[in-house]
Amino acid sequence: MNTLDDYDFDLPESLIALRPSEPRSASRMLVDAGGIVDSTVAELPAFLRAGDLLVFNNTRVIPARLFGERHRETAHGSGVAHIETTLIERLSPDRWRSLSKPAKRLKPGDVIRFGALRGKVIARDGGEVVLEFDHAGPALDRMIEKTGQMPLPPYIAAKRPADARDKDDYQTVFASRTGAVAAPTASLHFDAPLLAALAQKGVHSTEVTLHVGAGTFLPVKVENIDEHKMHSEWGEVTEQAAEAINTTLAAGGRVIPVGTTALRLIESAATGPGRIAPWSGDTDIFIRPGYEFKVTSGLMTNFHLPKSTLLMLVSALIGFGRVREIYAHAIANGYRFFSYGDSSLLLPQSDV
Repeated sequence: MNTLDDYDFDLPESLIALRPSEPRSASRMLVDAGGIVDSTVAELPAFLRAGDLLVFNNTRVIPARLFGERHRETAHGSGVAHIETTLIERLSPDRWRSLSKPAKRLKPGDVIRFGALRGKVIARDGGEVVLEFDHAGPALDRMIEKTGQMPLPPYIAAKRPADARDKDDYQTVFASRTGAVAAPTASLHFDAPLLAALAQKGVHSTEVTLHVGAGTFLPVKVENIDEHKMHSEWGEVTEQAAEAINTTLAAGGRVIPVGTTALRLIESAATGPGRIAPWSGDTDIFIRPGYEFKVTSGLMTNFHLPKSTLLMLVSALIGFGRVREIYAHAIANGYRFFSYGDSSLLLPQSDV
């Protein structure tokens, strides 16, 4: 299945979640382990075994959306343009690459005032703008935390602005390493009671880091998906995480990444079937049907956008036809979709 249209489906707009469930683990969960079971995330321990390993992405989302004003003196007086900027990649202690709009109102040398924070336009290429701020390093981080809003996905941001609730809702409970501009949303379902129940069952966990970039929301623009070029994201698998994964596989346990970001990272770090090594760097791995998984036994993930690389990844894991069956069931049974939506636990060739 190599054409983009193969991954299209009709989704009722009413199923796009604009807020998460409360508490986090109250979200519904579709379980596929040879047959479809309708459950909830709170019941996750019942579907896992002692000795299984969950792999979490511990990246922390920064409030990367900034709203400001560009002031410029013109022959007709002072000109003001309202600018919305989303930070997407840190280039140096005081410089960020960003997506700004309307970018046509910006040119090198312009200064944008984001409240008490100032950003000078260094370069512009289409909608991408390089900004040099008047703070650097940890001081800039603190200013962004104070000034910015959470960078909600476009399909949520188009319907409502980010607010104070999103600073908690759009952050996982184990977020610790700052650098993402989008959340590893499969992990948003976890809370302290669920983690305690998993530990009591004998389910282990480890953490890796993949700083999710804005490219996760970019559409695939080629009809032949083999021609698609993935965005690059920085990640790290520590020695401790690699050891936990290798030990689990050697003992016959299942390695189940929580989210496509954790899955892409551990597959990038895999050295062969059933083996992984410590790793850090940029990955642009594109997992689609035909890919042979090396260390992944299953996946916990939300329901994804039509025509997305994430849907292609899920199809690679459980099969194209099975994805169609699962998504048809989810839509018919009112599951909530996308970042704040419900979850699925996919265990190919596995008995619960």
